[in-house]
Amino acid sequence: MAVPVIETRGLSYRYEKEKVLEEINLTVPKGAFLGIVGPNGSGKSTLLKLILGLLDPQEGEICLFGKPIGSFSAWDKIGYVSQKANSFNSGFPATVEEVVLSGLTKKIGLFRFMRGSDREKVQKALESVGMAEFSRKNIGELSGGQQQRVFIARALVSDPELLILDEPTVGVDAKRVDVFYDMLETLNKEQGITLLLVTHDIGTISETVSHVACLNKYLHFHGEAGEFDELAEKGLSEIYGHGIHLLDHHHHEEAGR
Repeated sequence: MAVPVIETRGLSYRYEKEKVLEEINLTVPKGAFLGIVGPNGSGKSTLLKLILGLLDPQEGEICLFGKPIGSFSAWDKIGYVSQKANSFNSGFPATVEEVVLSGLTKKIGLFRFMRGSDREKVQKALESVGMAEFSRKNIGELSGGQQQRVFIARALVSDPELLILDEPTVGVDAKRVDVFYDMLETLNKEQGITLLLVTHDIGTISETVSHVACLNKYLHFHGEAGEFDELAEKGLSEIYGHGIHLLDHHHHEEAGR
């Protein structure tokens, strides 16, 4: 049996007296596309920080590529894209190519000139997100959605096996969200990259991801996307603590049937 890319066992975390995660048992197999959903304050950001090694587990275990996180050192296997498009300084003086090249800093050094092979990697990463024609543009000239694609290319340029995205559609025009998800699906299926996506976009992700984890302090659901679709709106409303309406961006109609 293949070793999971991510595995948590009995993972719990608290801030002072408040427990935000309780007994999280999560498995992300190689090649999966996992969407993590849940209301604000449900522990999604804390879980990401724990997986990325930014917080230390207080209870339970985390394994990355089969190794306990405390002894894991192959961080170049993991790419991470935050909500940068929503807060990025549009006046930052760098071209798209330079931003993507910065993703190779750990491998090539901070002050080394770009080699031909580095330029090829940058070009390949930009092509994979449909942004190759913008390589010489200043990053500040792009729309929020285009910037987010560039940040994904930056994460991809070092050839990660796992790509983690935190609310990647923040700053993406609503009319382009479905195209954005199609791009992520292509990265997963054609390049074989394991994807972990945190999102509030419940109605769309089940059409794109292979697995869903629904988090609200506890892991209320963890299974295949088709099984998640079978959850009634009432069931999700109980998890979220308020009414839920599922929106289908691809068909522009409510999926709450």
